[in-house]
Amino acid sequence: MTATAVYAAGGVVWRVVEGKLRILLIHRTQYRDVTLPKGKVDPGETLVETAVREIFEETGIRVSLGLPVGVSRYTMPKGREKVVHYWAAEATEDAIRASAFVPNKEIAALEWVSPKKALTYLSYPVDVEIVESFLTFADDGVLETFPIIALRHAKALSRGEWDGSDATRPLSERGARQAKAIVGPLRAYGVRRIVSSDAVRCVSTVKPLSKALGRSIRTTPDLSQDAWEEGASDARAVVGKRVRARKPAVLCSHGPVLPEILSELALATGTLKGSYLGSASSLEVAGFSVVHLSRTNPGSGIAAIETMLPPV
Repeated sequence: MTATAVYAAGGVVWRVVEGKLRILLIHRTQYRDVTLPKGKVDPGETLVETAVREIFEETGIRVSLGLPVGVSRYTMPKGREKVVHYWAAEATEDAIRASAFVPNKEIAALEWVSPKKALTYLSYPVDVEIVESFLTFADDGVLETFPIIALRHAKALSRGEWDGSDATRPLSERGARQAKAIVGPLRAYGVRRIVSSDAVRCVSTVKPLSKALGRSIRTTPDLSQDAWEEGASDARAVVGKRVRARKPAVLCSHGPVLPEILSELALATGTLKGSYLGSASSLEVAGFSVVHLSRTNPGSGIAAIETMLPPV
C-alpha cells in the first residue's frame, strides 16, 4: 500500500437461483448509481476484513470470501488514486434470509440480476471489468470454492531465551498480539476447521481463532518441525484429508514444513508445480497463504493462491 492512495475492498456477491447465476448490485441513494458493494478500509483493518464488513453493512448479508477477482484503480475528484480489491462472495440462502436490510440514506435498493444485465447495468467501467473477471471463473466452473490456508506460527521466544525443549517454546509478547490480529482475516475466509502442529507455539497461534469460532483445535505431530527434522512428518495425510473434506480449513505449521504442505496441495489437486509454490510457502511468522480449490472438483487444480503478510 502507498501512503497517498485510498484503499477499499468489496465483493461480487453471487447466488444460484433455479440453476441460474445471479449477481447482487446496489443502488446508492446519494450518487444515484448502480455499483458493487464496497467501502474504505478502516484503521487497523486488513482488506479482507473490510470486504466482509462492507458487504454486510451495505447489504445485510454475511459472507465468506472466495476467489480474488480483481483490483480496480481510478482517480477521485480531488486527484487521489483509489484502489479497490474485490473477492467473489457466495450469498447462502440462510444468509439472505437473515439479512435485515432496509433502504437507507446510503443504499436505496438491492437488486439480483443476471450476469448479462450486470454488464450493461453497472454505472462504472471499472465495475464492469471486475464482473468480467468474475465471470471467467464462473465460465471455468470454479466459482464454488473452499480455502485451505497454510499458516506459519506467530513469533515465538528464541531458542536462546527458552530453557525447555523446542516444541514447548511459547509465543513472545509480539507473537501473542499477532495471534489475536490474524483472527479477523482468517474468519473472513470462513474457516471452520483448525489443524495445528502439536508444538506450543503453533497451538497458541490458533487458540484465539479457536475461541472466536467456538471450534476445537486438532493437533498432530504430522505437521511438527520435530517430526520433519526426523523425517517422520506426514503433510500428505493431513492435506489429503482436508481436500477430501472440502471445508474451509487452516493448517498451522512451521517454516521448514510449509513447502511440503504447499507441494502436497499441488499434488493432491493435480496442479503443475512451479515457482509460485516457493513464494506461497516462504512466509514470515504469522503470515499465511490462502489456497482456493474447487468445491465441486478439487482435482481440477488450484484455482488461486493469495499470500498475506503478517500483522504489523
